[in-house]
Amino acid sequence: MSDEAEADEAEQADDVAESEETDESEQTGFQPGDFIELDYTARTVEEGMIVDTTDPEVAEEEGLDEEDREFEPRTLVLGEGFIFEAVEDDIIGGEVGKSGSVEIPAEEAFGEFDEDDVRTVSVNKIPEDDQYPGAQVQIDGQQGRVETLVGGRARVDFNHPLAGEAIEYDYEVVGVVEDQLEQARSLIDMYLGMELEMWLQTDEVEEEQLVQSDEDDEEEAPEPETEVVEVEKETLYIEATPQLSMNQQWMMQKQQICQQVTDLLGLDRVIIQEIIDGSGMGMGMGGMMGGMGGGPGGEDIEEALEDADVDADEIMEEIEGAAEEANE
Repeated sequence: MSDEAEADEAEQADDVAESEETDESEQTGFQPGDFIELDYTARTVEEGMIVDTTDPEVAEEEGLDEEDREFEPRTLVLGEGFIFEAVEDDIIGGEVGKSGSVEIPAEEAFGEFDEDDVRTVSVNKIPEDDQYPGAQVQIDGQQGRVETLVGGRARVDFNHPLAGEAIEYDYEVVGVVEDQLEQARSLIDMYLGMELEMWLQTDEVEEEQLVQSDEDDEEEAPEPETEVVEVEKETLYIEATPQLSMNQQWMMQKQQICQQVTDLLGLDRVIIQEIIDGSGMGMGMGGMMGGMGGGPGGEDIEEALEDADVDADEIMEEIEGAAEEANE
């Protein structure tokens, strides 16, 4: 390559780098990965039926009464599919206070209505308590709504309840969440709808790492060697509760939820800590052990064996004999 060609190539590379820097500098406002607090109300375009809202006044007007939910702005992460893509696109580049109204066509909302998803099934597949029109049922792993029941057959609609409906989404960005721990709390609340005790901590842990070999002879490569080194791990600790342990979504998607939390927050790991409170827990075990030793609060072992219709003398002789052999 001539000197002139090399100079041209270098100049083009500089232009590309400069262009990329300019593009990055022009990216102002909200970007994918940002945690924002969003106030919104979503309705169907055709009939104005409420789909979802964070506004307590709208909820009261519509007669929405959900005991386990507070109507308040929600924290979500842009670019992670927590809201409709068209709404995210409208928010990107904006700042706190940005508001808008976005109409989402049916195919991008909850899908078009499909007549093939309305099927006739045996009524035996439906629990007796759900054998009435309008009941929400689970059949062969699919969620559906009973339309009619005639004889031993039922007509079930497996479309999403809002299939075929365009949605109007009115929103306002009312804040941002920049604190890492608050971001973690927000993520867990988004996934599980739970407020859990959690904290961030940098841990020093020992870890095995592969030792790089200086050998150049590839034909006789030495056995790989490892060494134990101390590394820092940015860790999110979550205190487990009985409610968390019984949460169905947590049981089914624990690994995926923790993976997404570490990815979005730039952490190394998540540790779930289960704390068992000892108060009042030792009485049953203590009584059992006391009974075995003949101590207070428990029955003598011989009495326990008699109650179980076991030859106590024979058992005790075997125990004593084994003890004597062990001491010899």
